[in-house]
Amino acid sequence: MAPKSPEPVYVIGVGMTKFIKPRGKVDYTELGFEAGIKALLDAHINYDDVDSGIACYCYGDSTCGQRVFYQFGMTKIPIYNVNNNCSTGSTGLNMGRTMIAGGMADCVMVVGFEKMFPGSLQSFFQDRVNPTGTTAEMMKATRGITNAPGAAQMFGNAGREYMEKYGAKEEDFAEIARVNHKHSAKNPYSQFQDEYTLEQVQKAPMIHHPLTKLQCCPTSDGGASAILCSQSFLDARPELKDQAILIAGQCLATDAPSLFSRSAIDLMGYEMNQYACRTALAQANATVNDVKVVELHDCFSANEMIVIDALGLSEKGKAHELVRNGGITYGGKYVINPSGGLISKGHPLGASGIAQCAELVWHLRGWANNRAVKDTSVCLQHNLGLGGAVVVTVYKRADGQAASELSSAEVGKRTGLDYNPAVEAKGFTKAQVDGVRSRQSRSDWALADTERKVEARF
Repeated sequence: MAPKSPEPVYVIGVGMTKFIKPRGKVDYTELGFEAGIKALLDAHINYDDVDSGIACYCYGDSTCGQRVFYQFGMTKIPIYNVNNNCSTGSTGLNMGRTMIAGGMADCVMVVGFEKMFPGSLQSFFQDRVNPTGTTAEMMKATRGITNAPGAAQMFGNAGREYMEKYGAKEEDFAEIARVNHKHSAKNPYSQFQDEYTLEQVQKAPMIHHPLTKLQCCPTSDGGASAILCSQSFLDARPELKDQAILIAGQCLATDAPSLFSRSAIDLMGYEMNQYACRTALAQANATVNDVKVVELHDCFSANEMIVIDALGLSEKGKAHELVRNGGITYGGKYVINPSGGLISKGHPLGASGIAQCAELVWHLRGWANNRAVKDTSVCLQHNLGLGGAVVVTVYKRADGQAASELSSAEVGKRTGLDYNPAVEAKGFTKAQVDGVRSRQSRSDWALADTERKVEARF
C-alpha cells in the first residue's frame, strides 16, 4: 500500500557553525549549542515551544543528545539520538517530519553535531562484524583491495565503472571538484574556501584513481540545526510565513538486492538513490526540471557523478556530459552544491544533512544573495550513508512562489541579528541566548561554561 500524503511540515528556523578541521579544540556541546541557539533565534521561538528534540551524531557516547539539549532547557520532552552513518542529519529531519505529519508533535528541534578525528574514517569496534563488511567483501571480490582509504576505494571504483560504461574521463571528475571548491568561496561556513584550477585538482596527490585528494571530502567538526513545525503551529505565528519553507516531498530509503549485483555503481546504493528521488519528487508533485538548486552528497567527486545520474538530473549514462557542458554551476541547468558541498564545505557526519537543509532554506528565502539562483522555487537535497540509507528531500516556499532576493540589510532587520546568517558566519549575544533558552525549566549547571566558550569564539 502506498503511504498516505503527510500533513504539511515546514522548516521555520535553521542555524549552523562554521565547519572546521578536527583538531579537538571545540567540543560537541559547543557545536550543538551554537547551532541550536542560532536556529531558535532564526525561528523566533523559545525552547519551551519545542515538543521533541532529535540529536544527530555518529561519533559519541549514548545520550550526547541530552547533554546538548539540556543546555537549552530541561523541559522533560523526549530526546532521540540518531546514528545513520553519513545520512544521520537528514535522517533526523525525516524523523521530525514524520512525527509532525503523524500528529505526534507540533514543533521539533533537530540538532546535528560531530567531533571527529583527523584522517580517513575508521571503525571503533574490532570485536564484532562491521555493518558494511558485506559491501567491502563484494568490493574485494570484484575490484580488489588497495592501501587507499576504504571509502575512497568504493566510490573511486564506482567512478571507474562509470568511465568504462559511459565514457566519462578523469577530467570530468576533476571538474566536479573544481566547481565545488569554487562555490565554497562564497559560503562563510565552509571549512575550505580556496579555489583551484582544473589542472591543480588533477595534479593533487592521487588517493584512488580517478580520485585525487582535492576530490575527496575532509573529516570535520561542526554543528547544524533546524526547527520543524506543523501547519497549525505556523498558522498561530503568521509573522513566520514569509520565512517558512515547506518540506514538499521526502523519502528515506534503504538498499535493494541490486546492492550486491557485482556492479561498483550499484554497490554505492544506486537503486535506493533512484527510488528515494522518484518518491520524493512524486510526493512534491514536481519533476527534476522544476529544480534549480541541488545540495547533493559529494563525499567524493565520483559519487556526485553517479548520483547526478541516479537522481535523473541527467539522462542515464550522461552525467559527465552535463558536467562538461557547465550544467552543474551558475549559468547551467542546475546549480549543484552552491555551499561548496562536502568536498569543500566539510563533512561532520551528524551535521551534514542539516547543513544542506540550511543552505536550501536560505536560497528559497532569498537570503543567499551572494550565491543566489534566479527564480528558484524548488530545491532538492540528497544525503547518503553507506550501510545503507539515503534521504532525498524536496523543498518549496510556503507561498508556492519563486524566491525574491533580499538585501543583507533587510535580512538583518528580519532576523534581529543585524546581519544576514546566509552570508556571514557570526554569532549572538548573551541577551539573545537568554531570550530563547527555556523560561520555565533551565539549568545553569547543565549549561556549565558552554555559552562563555562559544561567545569567546565570536
